[in-house]
Amino acid sequence: MNILPDTEENRLLAENVHPADWVNPVPTERYNLAVIGAGTAGLVCAAGAAGLGGKIALIERHLMGGDCLNAGCVPSKGIIRAARAAHDARNSAGLGVNSDLNFDFSVAMERMRRIRAGLSHHDSARRFRDELGVDVFIGEARFCGPDCIQVGDTRLFFAKAAVCSGARAAAPSIPGLAEAGYHTNETIFSLTELPPRLAVIGAGPIGCELAQAFARFGSQVTLLQSGAQILEREDRDAAEILHDTLRKEGIDLRLGVSIKEAQRRGSDRIIYMQKGTALQEIAVDEILVGVGRAPNTEGLGLEAAGITYDSAGIIVNDTLQTSNPHVYAAGDICSKFKFTHTADAQARILIANALFMGRQKTSALTIPWCTYTDPEIAHVGLYAQNAQKQGYEVTTLTVSLSEVDRAVIDGESEGFARVHLRSGSDRILGVTIVAKHAGEMISEFSLAITNGLGLKAIAKTIHPYPTQAEALKKLGDAYNRTRLTPFLKRLLTGWLKWQRRK
Repeated sequence: MNILPDTEENRLLAENVHPADWVNPVPTERYNLAVIGAGTAGLVCAAGAAGLGGKIALIERHLMGGDCLNAGCVPSKGIIRAARAAHDARNSAGLGVNSDLNFDFSVAMERMRRIRAGLSHHDSARRFRDELGVDVFIGEARFCGPDCIQVGDTRLFFAKAAVCSGARAAAPSIPGLAEAGYHTNETIFSLTELPPRLAVIGAGPIGCELAQAFARFGSQVTLLQSGAQILEREDRDAAEILHDTLRKEGIDLRLGVSIKEAQRRGSDRIIYMQKGTALQEIAVDEILVGVGRAPNTEGLGLEAAGITYDSAGIIVNDTLQTSNPHVYAAGDICSKFKFTHTADAQARILIANALFMGRQKTSALTIPWCTYTDPEIAHVGLYAQNAQKQGYEVTTLTVSLSEVDRAVIDGESEGFARVHLRSGSDRILGVTIVAKHAGEMISEFSLAITNGLGLKAIAKTIHPYPTQAEALKKLGDAYNRTRLTPFLKRLLTGWLKWQRRK
């Protein structure tokens, strides 16, 4: 397996996640669990079940570690870190830092590849075989019956199976795009030279994160979005903070546009678009597409196993069981929440339900998420409009980061922490945080929601000063102030007045 570019780091990565000399094992008579796909969900299923004493088969056709290690979380956060360092260096004059900055894109990408290769041992074929006792098969997996999977000429029989084949980057149906050439998250990290001009199609999390990163590297970035708002799922004022930041950093944001065609003109890639009645075109050096994910259901022989699926992926019930009672699924292949941490959580549910007759439900999961732009936007639970649709009366409390001393000291006061409560109580329905470190801050609320703790519990918790997480304590203080009704204040005032007369 040749991973581009052909460098020492990528050769080490390939040796770990798709060894060229790998020999598949002789299968056992029957596996407790046969796992298709060695992304996050598959790896957690295989490692967890093997650790509990099961005989496990793990099958991967491409790269162990899946999208997260090879083309997602790890490489993207690697370059985001480098981009943030470059941005901070350029914008620290107010802190008294003045320096001549020379940025080397190739060094930043080499660092990312080195880190990715170093982390790949954890997901490697040899580790799962030698340390965890898993039978690792590299090749195409295809169901050949309700309790059988074929890999090459070998048949694996199972008591239970887990389909964790994940998803891939979706390609929009834009005439000429394929001929013009484009990148997705699966290829963009192979670049060795910074594109002077980059068009990013799609202003969701992937599009926004990488648009900002490449702009900070020095690319002239145009971000194209069919909708009227970036990060359409998020609250408008949260998205507007990032919108303004991207514009200030020089990104050409074009919202509400319909892309009509792409074509190659010499070394340029031309994108034709329409907004209202106006026709526009831009010329760029590279195109990055980030418009969603498509499930990897092709070639699995799901019909032979009686497994129902549709264009969104494999259909499962609340316990992750498919239409074949012996087969379960987890991760991007079946979940609308396509996050690494969701795949991990679902894999743990799958082990309990498939192997130990558990009845754990995915609907009980509290799933946070974060977009790793600068500032970050993190969320957990319901948005206000969703809560209202579910019949809740909602009380919303918001604390601006401009009220948080540490955020002001750090020069990072653009943002807020917001909580939606069930009216008349401190029950937390949902939380949004816009802050430099929102992803690190949201887990306190995830813990509270998961364990049925209200906002009063956070208000009673001592937070170190000065930290940006003190914004969460301030939300608790804001809730406590709502409990001080005029009647209660008159009562307390009378009590204190009486004490003064003693």
